[in-house]
Amino acid sequence: MSDTGIFDAAAPQGDRDASPASLRVDGELSIYRAHELKQTFVAAIQGVDALEVDLSGVTELDCSGVQLLMLLRTLAREKDAELHLTNHSPAVREVFELLDLAALFDTPALGTAPAA
Repeated sequence: MSDTGIFDAAAPQGDRDASPASLRVDGELSIYRAHELKQTFVAAIQGVDALEVDLSGVTELDCSGVQLLMLLRTLAREKDAELHLTNHSPAVREVFELLDLAALFDTPALGTAPAA
C-alpha cells in the first residue's frame, strides 16, 4: 500500500492492447487531495489506449473529486482512449446518483451494493 492511498499498476510497455492500464484510488477523492490526484490522473492517461479506475476504496467524493473525474474523462477523449470507472464505493454511488453522473461516465445503473 502506498502512503498516498493510490495504487497505480499500468499495463506493461509495448503490450498496451493486452489489458487496460489500471489505477485504484483509496481514501478521499476530494479538495484535500485534488492536486495530488490531478497529477496522478494526468500521468495515468498518458500513452494508454484504455484506463480502468477502481473506485472501491473511495471513502469520500466531493465536487472537486467529481471535477477530477470529469477532467480524466476529457483527457481520455482527447487522447481517444477508453475510460472505465469500476467498483464504485458507497460514497461514489451516492454522489453519482445524487448528481445523475452514470450516463456521463458511461456507467450502468449503479443500484445498491451487493450484500457481503
